[in-house]
Amino acid sequence: MVDVGEKKVSERFALAQTIIELPLEVANEIKTTGLSTPKGTIFEIATIAGTQAAKKTSDLIPLCHVIPLDSVKLDLQFDGNTNRITIQCQAKATHKTGVEMEALIGSSIAALTVYDMCKALSHDIVIGETKLIKKTGGRSDFSR
Repeated sequence: MVDVGEKKVSERFALAQTIIELPLEVANEIKTTGLSTPKGTIFEIATIAGTQAAKKTSDLIPLCHVIPLDSVKLDLQFDGNTNRITIQCQAKATHKTGVEMEALIGSSIAALTVYDMCKALSHDIVIGETKLIKKTGGRSDFSR
């Protein structure tokens, strides 16, 4: 594990994104029903899953620091023209190390949750690229 003991505490922010490509039958079902289940809509459940996952990042990634997150926000947007869902996860903490992994885990697990909730309609769902969009705080900032 990297020693961050000498680093200064600062506000850390990261934004990650995952794209899901849907087959026509799944996209049409989302357009017409929103894919509501007894648990809630796929977007509600995916938001909860992504938030929980971001909070558990240190349990999932070996040697990752436990970070007390100040905020995790997920935004899922369906584009009916391209049959894609764009998931963005923001993570924020006031700590000695960054929150990029928390944001990346959050968007990834939200995408896997969408897959899980839609797989009964089709297994032809493609979880596309996951990438860091922006990070601030620490030694250097990054923006795509």
